[in-house]
Amino acid sequence: MSDAPRHSSDTRTGETIQLRGKTLLASGFHMPARGSVGELENALILVAEDGTIASVLRPQDPAYDAELKAARKAGRLATLPNGFYLLPGLVDLHVHAPQYPQLGQALDVPLEIWLHRYTFPLEARYADAAFAKRSYELLVRDLLANGTTTALYFATIHQDATRILVDTCLEQGQRALVGKVAMDNPGECPDYYRDVSADAAIDGTRVLIDYVRTHPSNAEGLVKPVVTPRFIPACSDAALEGLGALAAECGCHVQTHCSESDWEHSYVLQRHGMSDTESLDRFGLLGRRSVLAHAGFITEKDMEIIALKRSAVAHCPLSNAYFGGAVFPLKAALEKALNVGLGTDISGGPSASLFDAMRTAIMASRMLESGIEPDLPAHERSRRKGARIDFRDAFYLATTGGGISIDLPIGRFAPGCHFDAIAIDAKAEHGTIRLLDDLDRGEAILQKIVYTASKPNIAAVWVAGRQVSSSLTSTMGSE
Repeated sequence: MSDAPRHSSDTRTGETIQLRGKTLLASGFHMPARGSVGELENALILVAEDGTIASVLRPQDPAYDAELKAARKAGRLATLPNGFYLLPGLVDLHVHAPQYPQLGQALDVPLEIWLHRYTFPLEARYADAAFAKRSYELLVRDLLANGTTTALYFATIHQDATRILVDTCLEQGQRALVGKVAMDNPGECPDYYRDVSADAAIDGTRVLIDYVRTHPSNAEGLVKPVVTPRFIPACSDAALEGLGALAAECGCHVQTHCSESDWEHSYVLQRHGMSDTESLDRFGLLGRRSVLAHAGFITEKDMEIIALKRSAVAHCPLSNAYFGGAVFPLKAALEKALNVGLGTDISGGPSASLFDAMRTAIMASRMLESGIEPDLPAHERSRRKGARIDFRDAFYLATTGGGISIDLPIGRFAPGCHFDAIAIDAKAEHGTIRLLDDLDRGEAILQKIVYTASKPNIAAVWVAGRQVSSSLTSTMGSE
């Protein structure tokens, strides 16, 4: 990637750069398809007034020089300086929004104990609207600063608090999918925190869908509603059946947990005599816009069902290390053409950074391939040969794969996609990326970004062409 200087005037510090109706001159990377790194060198990205990408021109394209000249003459050219790299915005497919206050805590017990001892009591506090507002404003701001431009959110059972999350995403400009959690099973949910009936869970979901779709600030559909049965143990069969019917009626996204832990997976087998995947399908909860979190215990048959339904898996490698009890066979799922993206699983995962999720996904795949028993010969340690992924797959999952998983045109730089992007400042004073001009070129730069970028390196964040987060050291040229 060339370090040749690009045109830049009127360099600004700390100012937001809005890109709707402008042309951005930038270098960077994206993944047009799995395994294919797209390197953008001094590319011109034309952002339409609605925040979608109108065209992407490279220096060798016939229209490049004319567009550069026209944009500069019209004063609509913005320039990403040397040392900055443009990446697609990151897509987080699994976030428990109300759990943010306990991020980094309560990770020392099994899932079923963690829920009742720590998590349900915390989520119950969202009956307090003031608490919800304070927590959600912090969460959304922090996720944007970490480069997460799209988040798929579990909220709580509370209507008012869930509406506050919707409002907060719209106010701060984050693309989001928000679901009021449905959980009505008295056998697995505490008296102080559950829907009073299956009808209440279903009706509450319907009301939230209407709120999102008719919101006066949501004309562009930045926030979308999600049908959200927490997981099979938390829901009665009547609730699951009704939510499946509602999803079919409204055409909404669906999110839930699937075969997350030994306890949860075994519970469903005992209760329904089939796997989570089979049971969710039976209730009409698997479809093109369904996202199944974790899926560490899915079988070959489950994979076939998920692929047939064109549903997706939210791979949460960091939280799986604490609560999963198994390593999700990511490479096998990708080779079976499953739609897969990454999730932080706040707060089951103790990091809000999708860069950490990328690195952990790579690490988990390597351990799955190599095995973990040092007293066995190398060739006997694992039954999962060829399970490893590399930085390209991890980056794909966090961007293009995430967009495909939720059936949205995001995660890559192509005409018709939303301009959701982050600017990485590789020279940020407090950043952790170290590039050497004589060593780091092309994909080597992306590899270092994936492995070493941290929050101080994220200089600017855009959603639909609007800058929604910037660091104090962010600089861009505008002409």
